[in-house]
Amino acid sequence: MNDIKIGEKLKICCYKHNGYLDRTSDEATVIYTDNDMLVVANDHTTLTEHNGISHTTHEPAILFFYKKKWFNIIGQLKDGGLFYYCNIATPFIIDGNSIKYIDYDLDLRVYPDGGFKVLDRNEYRYHKKIMKYGPELDSIIEDSLTELINMKKSEQPPFQKVLVEDFYQKYQELKG
Repeated sequence: MNDIKIGEKLKICCYKHNGYLDRTSDEATVIYTDNDMLVVANDHTTLTEHNGISHTTHEPAILFFYKKKWFNIIGQLKDGGLFYYCNIATPFIIDGNSIKYIDYDLDLRVYPDGGFKVLDRNEYRYHKKIMKYGPELDSIIEDSLTELINMKKSEQPPFQKVLVEDFYQKYQELKG
């Protein structure tokens, strides 16, 4: 990560446990990096799904990737307020000009009013069975979901609107 520079543009590659490339994002601008975390931003970026179908996001997003935590967090600045979409996933790696991680299906959706919902439990159970997630991996995933929910409940970063807005301002300055 020492080579990553503020303002640099990276791709994001999301894989499944079996090594299958599930989704890519064509561009994310680095706005912060330290020894534990990478923060990138994008706006109206192209996402390409595993089936080859592409679509463009509709709002700016601030994405938080961690080197030691089994999740990543996306702050979505929508017209209706700040939403978060959190993926239970491996810690990220940088490979060339790409951020890479393995997604483990479980997601946490956080709404502007502070409410939240765990998503995709059935998808997780299905993939756990067919891709043979072991008990150790299952424990890491469940513990990471609990950690994420506790972070949200106690409003730890990045679950703070002012933090996401500050990072969005930095992104605007880099673009501008």
